[in-house]
Amino acid sequence: MTRLAIAFLLFAAAGLAAAQDLTAPRLLVAVPDLQGPYSHTAVLAIPLRDGKHFGFILNRATPATLARLYPDHAPSAKVIDPVYFGGPESSNALFALTARDPGGPSMRVMDELYLTGHAGVIDQIIETTPNDARYFAGFVAWGAGELGAEIDAGYWLVAPADGETVLRHDTASLWEELVDRFSSEKHASLAP
Repeated sequence: MTRLAIAFLLFAAAGLAAAQDLTAPRLLVAVPDLQGPYSHTAVLAIPLRDGKHFGFILNRATPATLARLYPDHAPSAKVIDPVYFGGPESSNALFALTARDPGGPSMRVMDELYLTGHAGVIDQIIETTPNDARYFAGFVAWGAGELGAEIDAGYWLVAPADGETVLRHDTASLWEELVDRFSSEKHASLAP
């Protein structure tokens, strides 16, 4: 009975998520029943033009480190965290999300979050503030209207994105904590 109640609450939250403004960065949390490559994921979704989105899986740490990937680049050994699997698109490309404006070719994702895929800027981040960024191999992409359709279909729970969650160092229990948070928030909103 409890499982049924939780499933109902999560489904209802997913339905409410469809009304979310997808023109701002969003945190997507896979619903517990979602199967396939995005099962148990938390994803940062970033809007582009024409209803398209791209983003990064936040909780898929790989066994690879920058030092292992770039053994001839000594500063890469300073990066403590592993490289994260950001998604299946361009999985050989490296991206960095950071809380500071790295300058050069970069994109402001939101107030406290910047993104770059430019090798020179990533090198500068590694050389100056190596552990103030999250490094991703690849990304996730949605065509025009695809993300909204997935939310409407109930695949994702949706919340505003925040830099603290996106750059969190320990992501092993991130999905579970976010599902619990959605359950608690939904339960609190239904309380008399």
